[in-house]
Amino acid sequence: MSQSQAAGSIAGIWRFPVKSMKGERVCATDVTQRGMVGDRANALIDKETGKVVSAKSVRHFPDLFGYQAAYVESPQAGQELPAVRISLPDGSTVDSSADNVDRVLSDSLGRDVTLAHSAPDDFTIDMYHPDIEDADPRGRRNSTVEQKLGSAFFDEAGMDSPVARESFFDLFPVTVLTTSTLDELRRLQPKADFDERRFRMNLIIDANTGGFIENDWIEREVVIGDSVRLVVTMPDPRCIMTTLAQDELPRDNEVLRTLVQHNRLPVAGAGAFPCAGVYAVITGPGTVSVGDDVVVADAS
Repeated sequence: MSQSQAAGSIAGIWRFPVKSMKGERVCATDVTQRGMVGDRANALIDKETGKVVSAKSVRHFPDLFGYQAAYVESPQAGQELPAVRISLPDGSTVDSSADNVDRVLSDSLGRDVTLAHSAPDDFTIDMYHPDIEDADPRGRRNSTVEQKLGSAFFDEAGMDSPVARESFFDLFPVTVLTTSTLDELRRLQPKADFDERRFRMNLIIDANTGGFIENDWIEREVVIGDSVRLVVTMPDPRCIMTTLAQDELPRDNEVLRTLVQHNRLPVAGAGAFPCAGVYAVITGPGTVSVGDDVVVADAS
């Protein structure tokens, strides 16, 4: 017998027009099987290495969270994406449509980059593993390694990719986090600031129960409002990005260390990772709005 339960309501919606830059909190968004329209549609490419620029590469790009990206108009499903306005740390701005956008961003970052609208076939980043015990199941600490992401990750694994080849998603097209997980983390470590911005999730659900409730949603269906349906695929492993400073939030390794201590989960046969929230695929497109009811059900 199929079981369903009211899980709460949508409290926050985030999209990130440029990968690894700060994103924008919106009231509503169109959702297709490719993800939230306009999310991770752009990224910087390091001209020297050919790798996708990521805040996970703290050696070359330590200040990406000082850059804010927002669409000049709200993107709509089935239409060409509008330009993105990027705010730089010095307070100036540049639009993605500007002829000099690459030069402005390169000068600001101190490294030659180009703004790309499609992921390279060999989508690779440099990923820093912090010096935190058990944060990485392979034991890597204080080291940087190459990591394939997006469709390149699944190509290497010999698996069908759940994300479009041109997209800049890490692994799956949508991420979900509940307020119950954030509240549980605050209870476990009151000295750390578990602001939702640290986790860079698409959907924040104001949950009506406590604890790490998303852990029990794997392979279940999340129904949002009248039409949008997601199927939860796996826990979301967390990394150095949750610890980085942004706006008034300080750098804080306790964020990741708390997850290591209290919510390490097995992920896809690769070992136990510190997790918060879940990845999902979209099985029913539509529009998501703040305040929409959320129901979790057995997948059909």
